[in-house]
Amino acid sequence: MNKTLQTLWQETRESDSVRQRLYQVLRQSIIRMVLEPGQALSEKELADAFAVSRQPVREAFIRLSEAGLVEVRPQRGTYVVRISRQAVLEARFLREAVEVAIAREAAEKGLAAPVLRELNELIERQRGCIDPADHDRFYLLDEAFHRTLALEVGNTMAWRVIEDVKAQLDRVRYLSVPDSTPIAKLTDQHQAVVTAIAARQPEQAAQAMAAHQREILLSLPELERRFPTMFETTAVAALLAET
Repeated sequence: MNKTLQTLWQETRESDSVRQRLYQVLRQSIIRMVLEPGQALSEKELADAFAVSRQPVREAFIRLSEAGLVEVRPQRGTYVVRISRQAVLEARFLREAVEVAIAREAAEKGLAAPVLRELNELIERQRGCIDPADHDRFYLLDEAFHRTLALEVGNTMAWRVIEDVKAQLDRVRYLSVPDSTPIAKLTDQHQAVVTAIAARQPEQAAQAMAAHQREILLSLPELERRFPTMFETTAVAALLAET
């Protein structure tokens, strides 16, 4: 089994079902570009690698297809889809709408001191990822920051909605660190959100979160230039050029 896949498997909860663990591992592998856009996935090879039957692998493929991360082509195989610019923009729009509302509500209602400490501790741990350029760890801490904020405001359903739509966006976010969007900049943006929430300033919190969510719009054109084969538009253009 690929070393990174082994690591991701170990990060899953043993109490979860095999199908859930497989889905999480494959989802994270696609987001982190361990499994690259356009790559073919073998049901048998993955089943052998994880020492499981082919059924949970097949079920994971179905869920990944529903999330827009793989394409199952009958009689041809299963492939990691290239990044769709339109899907990224739509997911970003939805995520901004939800998370801006969460930030505003957090500032209006106020967060308990232990929650603010937890958010600030997550930010400090994110700063600890800057010098070693630990992008994988930052990605996990970034997820923890946004999830904690949503759940502490009482918006469990809102976070589930975000998780459902952000798979394509996550791939671009992962590509953007460190060059297009440095960890230090993202961490400062997180701090601006928490500072406004702690000061009970709803509009400032909303504006800080909106600026944070729009950061990807600045890096997306550069990422498309740097990683042309990873994006769907390039694949279509190449296909048209051949015809």
